[in-house]
Order: sequence, then C-alpha cells, then structure tokens
Amino acid sequence: MRIRLGTARPGDVRSLAALLGILFRQERDFQPDAGKQSAALRRLLREPRLGRIFTAKADGKLVGMALLLFSVSTAEGGAAAWIEDFVVDPGWRGRGIGAKLLDHAVAYARRRRFKRVTLLTDRSNRRAVRLYRRKGFRRSSMIPFRLPLRTQSPPTR
Repeated sequence: MRIRLGTARPGDVRSLAALLGILFRQERDFQPDAGKQSAALRRLLREPRLGRIFTAKADGKLVGMALLLFSVSTAEGGAAAWIEDFVVDPGWRGRGIGAKLLDHAVAYARRRRFKRVTLLTDRSNRRAVRLYRRKGFRRSSMIPFRLPLRTQSPPTR
C-alpha cells in the first residue's frame, strides 16, 4: 500500500463529499448533505486564501482528508488555523494514515508560521482523542457554542 499526501483538486470533490458524509454520520451535531458539502468544498478550492484541503490517497483512491481553515488570532497575535474536518475512510483506519495526514496539515501550518491549530472532536470518539493527544494537542477549557443562522427570504409585500 502506497499512501500519497497532497492537496485536493476539483476532481476530488465527489470523493471528499463522500468522506464528509462518513464524518457527519458519526458526529452528533451534523447531518450529511452532499450538495452543501460539495458547494463548500468547491468554494475552498476556488478561494485558497480561506484554507487548504489536504488529502491522503492509497493506491490512487482518496481515503482521507484534513480541511485546514485560516484565521487570525488576537490572543496569539497572528495567523491561526482551524481543522474544520478530519476523516479517514473506516476501511483504511488503523494503518497510520490519520496520523500522517494530521502531521502533514500541522507541518503546513508551521511552515506558514501559524501560531496555533485548533480542532474539535466528539467526546465519545476516544480513538481520535488519543491521536490528538499523541500529536501534542491539549484539551481546552473553552466550550463551543453554535448559533445556526438560517438564510431567510425577505418578507413579501
């Protein structure tokens, strides 16, 4: 098995959306929607200033992704990154692909002199928690809150 790490291309969108479907089915907060995921992925590929989508391919098949979004941290005084999505196809887990993909994304942030990389994971995902701790991530005392903003149609007259 040969693993190749790289950056996503437009032709990868369908496979990336499928991986996001896997991720969102295992997370309690989200529901998969291939249309929404594909639209967001295409936007990120068109606007690289927003972030990077890193891929892991095994013998040419896309089996993992890490989506790194860019921001600025006033607390850190510089560029920061957010791992928005991180997933390896269940059939390929346990082979070190996730660890290599995470290292690849973090190395990119280091080369760009980012001050911090942040991510969220479900508390129940013990395997992911072990990986993140092993890679030097520390639990934060911050609690995530979300305010869904629904696009509303203007009132009709």
